[in-house]
This record gives sequence, structure tokens and C-alpha cells, in this order.
Amino acid sequence: MDIEKIKTQIFAIQSLSDFNELALQIFHFQYKNNEVYHNFIDLLKINIQKIKDYNDIPCLPIEFFKTHSIASVLLKPEIIFHSSGTTDTIKSNSLVFSKSLYEQSIYNTFYSFYGNPKNYIIAALTPDNEGSPNSSLAYMLNFLIEKTENSASGFYLSKEYKLLEIIKNNPHAKILLFGVTYALINFAKHYPLLTKNILVIETGGMKGQMKEITRNEVHSFLLQKLNSQINSEYSMAELMSQAYSINNGSFKSPSWMQIRIRDIYDPLSLIGQKKSGGIDIIDLANIYTCSFISTKDIGIMHDNYTFEVLGRYDFSDVRGCNLMQNVF
Repeated sequence: MDIEKIKTQIFAIQSLSDFNELALQIFHFQYKNNEVYHNFIDLLKINIQKIKDYNDIPCLPIEFFKTHSIASVLLKPEIIFHSSGTTDTIKSNSLVFSKSLYEQSIYNTFYSFYGNPKNYIIAALTPDNEGSPNSSLAYMLNFLIEKTENSASGFYLSKEYKLLEIIKNNPHAKILLFGVTYALINFAKHYPLLTKNILVIETGGMKGQMKEITRNEVHSFLLQKLNSQINSEYSMAELMSQAYSINNGSFKSPSWMQIRIRDIYDPLSLIGQKKSGGIDIIDLANIYTCSFISTKDIGIMHDNYTFEVLGRYDFSDVRGCNLMQNVF
């Protein structure tokens, strides 16, 4: 298989038929070249020649990223990302073999939701790329900040007073404020604003800083305090792609990323739309590692590209770039 050719086709997908054809090609490539995924499929005693639809492709449990190097190529990784989480949890290692592919996925997804980054000041209430070199979120935001080519864009965690100056001095600018949940809540508590030129994008996760609360509660609080539009971003270290929610709480994935919902008690059975279950993610941009991942998140599919994240499996790690909800 010509990986370079496939890489160009990933971002040209326009239909589920296109997605299915490419997913099957990538599945056979990864089955052949990814030892961990190959052994996993064989242990399931699955006849791969009978797989004709992407919904029949088994997803690798995300826990394998904690215990194995997940790779479908014999190359040196350009970056190694670690999953977020509390200090007493074992973190995943995600190998990135092509920064350019990752950056293209970031840019194309962002552009499809928000347009050209140059149209914005992008501020981040998250750890920065220098202090967290193994954070996929920090890398993504640093990339988008650089794309704005605006000196006002940057990381403002622990420098909130500077962020206030940026907001005050740019009343007519479009400002995107990304933030981990705990940082946005603290910012809203201490610096309530009355401005509508800010669009807030929460990336989820209390990271052990405070009690977990539902995303609806987070959004209601932020909306009340900041008087701004509140969106969300959903991804994780093991993925090359992201999904965004626009105001209504449901996430939409790009055309090269499909979400499936599986039965919680039978992980090889899919339950379709409008029912809650475990989230499987097929991210074709993960061509160098594994594109078929079974997460520990729980969600609901509304249609082919729209879904909600409801929470986490009981006793699963507190991790990910968008831990949306825990049960009280």
C-alpha cells in the first residue's frame, strides 16, 4: 500500500462509501504490519476476508497503548505523546510518525468548523507546549496559535491578567479561548466578563484539580459568568484527529473520523444510534499506528457524524482531553 497516496485520500473523503473503501485498505495494512493489532485480531478468531464494511472491523482496546508500542511502520517516531490523567495512573504512549500529517488533520478540522486561524486571536488556558512537550493538546494549540500569526495569541495559564489586557485592548477582534475545564472555571470565578467577542472552547477534564461536574453544568456556569458562546473539543493522545461541538452539546467529527457505539457488555456488538454504550473511534489519520480504537468513554450516536460523550466506564482512569461527565 502506498502510504503517501493514502494520506492524500484521507482528507478528500466526501462520503461514507469513500470512508468505507479507505478504512478497509487501512485495516488490511495495519493487520499485516501492526504486530499488536494482528495478534489481537487473531485471538478473536476473525476471518479478515469476510470483513467488507468498516462497522465490522474490530477496534483495539485503548489500554494497549499503556502496555505496548502501537505502530504499523518501522520508523522512528517524530513525537511521543502521553495521555493526560492523575499522577497515580499509568499513562498511554502514542507514537507520532508524521508531524505533517497530524498538523494537517488539526488544520483541516479547525478550518471546517471555524475557518482560517488567521481570523482569530487564539488564547489558551492550558499548559503550554514547552512545559508539556508530551501533551497532544498543548501541541495542537501551539500549532493553531502559530497559524494565527498574531502576537496576541498565546498561552495564558497563570497569566490571566495578561489575557484580560488582550481582551480589553482588542474589543473588535474575534477571540477563541481554549481551556481545560478547571482553568476556565477558575478564570470565570475571578474574572467575570461582559463581552461577546470571545468564543470559549473547553477541552474537558478537571485533571484532579476539583470535583468532576457534568459538561452541561460547566457550560451553564461559564455562559452565566462570561456571557460568551461555549463550545467543546474532543480528542485524546492516541488520536490524530479532533471533534468539536458547536453550542448544542453534540460533537461532530470530520469526514475521515467515524464514531461507533458498542454494547457495554458485548464489546464486539454495535448497538447503533440513539442508544448509550461504549465509544469506538475509527480515525483514518492514525494510519501509522492503529486507526481502530475502543475507548473507555460512554456516548450516544445521533447520526453518522454527530455524537455525545456521556461519561466514563466505572473505575476507568481520569484521562483524555475531554472527560465530559462523572456520575455523582
